[in-house]
Amino acid sequence: MSKNANLMIDDLVGTLTDPIIVYPGGWGDSLPEWLKNAITLERLTENMKETNGEQPTGTDAEACAYLNTASLTAPMSSDWSQIYLYVAGKTYARWQKSEIPRDIRVDSLNNQQATDLNRLKDWLYRRRTTARQELERTERRQQKKEEVAKKEAEQPALFEF
Repeated sequence: MSKNANLMIDDLVGTLTDPIIVYPGGWGDSLPEWLKNAITLERLTENMKETNGEQPTGTDAEACAYLNTASLTAPMSSDWSQIYLYVAGKTYARWQKSEIPRDIRVDSLNNQQATDLNRLKDWLYRRRTTARQELERTERRQQKKEEVAKKEAEQPALFEF
């Protein structure tokens, strides 16, 4: 199998198994189940874009999850609050959940906020793929150690002193 095919398979498996990146602070378990499922489905869509040569990135649902846990951990600036309300509104609408109330709904972002959201999505994508690669390296090292230990156990001692 070619290296490119292996990478495509790895990316596909990653869309299903990569961790959901949440803001540190212990609120990751509070994500609703529908949002976790939405993240997986949006990752699959993003993975299909990548096969067309587009640059992969994090998804709206991933950004929503991260900003949700961030908002529960510490107060957010006005810009990040606007970004959170914007991406939450898009995510809730896409997955047919309750609507964001009209008085706090954000329908568009200014250029700086859009840039910040895109940077967050890029960072989330890199963070989750790096976590996958680190896990794979750890598993390969462990497997190699087990193979060496097995060979040493199977090889009879030639000399005993």
